[in-house]
Amino acid sequence: MSDKAQEKSASIMEPVILPNVKKVIAILSGKGGVGKSTVTSLLACEFARRNFKVGILDADVTGPSIPKLFGVNKKLEVKNDKLQPATTKLGIKVVSLNLLLPSEDDPVIWRGPMLSKVIKEFWEQVDWGELDYLFIDLPPGTSDVVITVFQSIPVEGAIVVTTPQDLASLIVKKSMKMVKRVKNGKLLGIVENMSYFVCPDNQKEYYIFGASKVEKIAMEYGIEVLAKVPIDPIMVQMADEGKIEEYTKNIFSHVKF
Repeated sequence: MSDKAQEKSASIMEPVILPNVKKVIAILSGKGGVGKSTVTSLLACEFARRNFKVGILDADVTGPSIPKLFGVNKKLEVKNDKLQPATTKLGIKVVSLNLLLPSEDDPVIWRGPMLSKVIKEFWEQVDWGELDYLFIDLPPGTSDVVITVFQSIPVEGAIVVTTPQDLASLIVKKSMKMVKRVKNGKLLGIVENMSYFVCPDNQKEYYIFGASKVEKIAMEYGIEVLAKVPIDPIMVQMADEGKIEEYTKNIFSHVKF
């Protein structure tokens, strides 16, 4: 398919506007395993601490991990024909398919159209209330769900997450090109996760996955490097225990949208 055909295909639908949701930020990656959900969670926590009203739409339907990161497990309820989001300790509203399944480890074996339908319902049929920011945790790659989000939701812009490995850097460029091709697609910046490790004994930085490449990618696409997130065992432990909100290192304290 030509570039023009792809652009036309990606702009067929007009997004549904929810006037009570001010800004929608999508977080995506070229491949899985780069910590996209962790970055989404850290950003949401940072903005919630600034007293903004924040929500997370977990669009990674077949691999949802947002509820686990926040320690949220109560099943979502319906009130006045609207799905009610779960609320975290910081007041972040969360909607995820994992909060609707009988068990959190039940697989979701659906085809693309069904996945896209669920994402649209998570946007249109949820009582989000007043939100300053809604962060959308997208599945990796450029699948049906990713296209559906950009077509049916008024996304303010996208943040791309990568890691220092050559393969991740190569694949993330596919996602960045996809964002630029969809209607009104805008790249807000790039985050390099697992960028380095600070040794607790000597405070030296060690680049376990190789030298950082994020500045080169950012320069190539004319975008900002929002953060280089280190490998931090404390953060990993808090994430595993569902206490990501208790991780207070100011990684994104300078970020504004």
